[in-house]
Amino acid sequence: MSDPNRHPSRRDAIRAGLAAGLGLAFSRLPAAAQPGSQDAAGPLITRRIPKTGEALPVVGIGTNQFGVSTPEELAPIRETLQRLPALGLRVVDTARGYGSSEEVIGRIVKEMGLRDRLFLATKYSLGGRGAAPAPSAQEARAGLEQAFARLQTDRIDLMMVHNLGGTETLMPLMQELKQAGRFRYLGISTSSDGQYPALLQAMNDLPLDFIEVDYSIGNRNAEQQVLPAAQEKGIAVLINMPFGGRRASMLTEVAGQALPEFAKEIGATSFAQLFLKYLIAQPAVTAVIPGTRNPRHLEDNAAAARGPLPDQRMRRRIEAFYDGVAKG
Repeated sequence: MSDPNRHPSRRDAIRAGLAAGLGLAFSRLPAAAQPGSQDAAGPLITRRIPKTGEALPVVGIGTNQFGVSTPEELAPIRETLQRLPALGLRVVDTARGYGSSEEVIGRIVKEMGLRDRLFLATKYSLGGRGAAPAPSAQEARAGLEQAFARLQTDRIDLMMVHNLGGTETLMPLMQELKQAGRFRYLGISTSSDGQYPALLQAMNDLPLDFIEVDYSIGNRNAEQQVLPAAQEKGIAVLINMPFGGRRASMLTEVAGQALPEFAKEIGATSFAQLFLKYLIAQPAVTAVIPGTRNPRHLEDNAAAARGPLPDQRMRRRIEAFYDGVAKG
């Protein structure tokens, strides 16, 4: 995505910086994150949150489909959340906008005593209300407070403004709650390339610890400006829709295709692992959060957090393979 307000030389510099940054960042990653440094059963790969140095496993989970109620629907979610820390993973991403997902997570996490083993991230938005009057600061604060009750915790690791909905109203309130020790980190999320200009502006203007952005092998637009800017400013990055979302899943596009032989070079035994490793190898990425409520899919995704990562040459090979399938 281009920005008409920037001089072309700036765009070129960003892109050149990304390529250089890939090589430089790889050299600075811990051994477990170095391309080719470990086999598939190697140590868990983690990335540090730039503002604090806290390490997070590079694979987490998205919970957009956790808003269920029947025992049959809840059983695999319970197993998935239980398996997450057993696999060494921590990040659980949810949102007020995901129906009853926060409540389901809060109830299960409390029942299983998992709270201290997880990094809970949630999101709240004042957007999407059409012609309704903008909520007052008091109403916005009450909305933020509900997250603690729904998640059944007195501390939320990361609170984000969801899809930039009401940033100007919410961020000062979120900063107050962070200063009080109730939010550990603050951020802004988007799942739309059209919001990148506003996101970049917020990254310039606000003291953000995290951003959450859409990025996949089928949608690499975040590489142009957003990811380089996050790396430059020391902002952690969560990746939503790492498989392209429900409507355009990369996994659906490769269904029936044989996994390329070169996947063995980075220990990938499935397309999910191959595509996640491709994203994790981008040095600005802190963690990917593929959504699932299937324990088997969680285990498959979790394998991408171990073993070698693709270097720049391998990433180009993965891109060429995917582009050939998608365009063929």
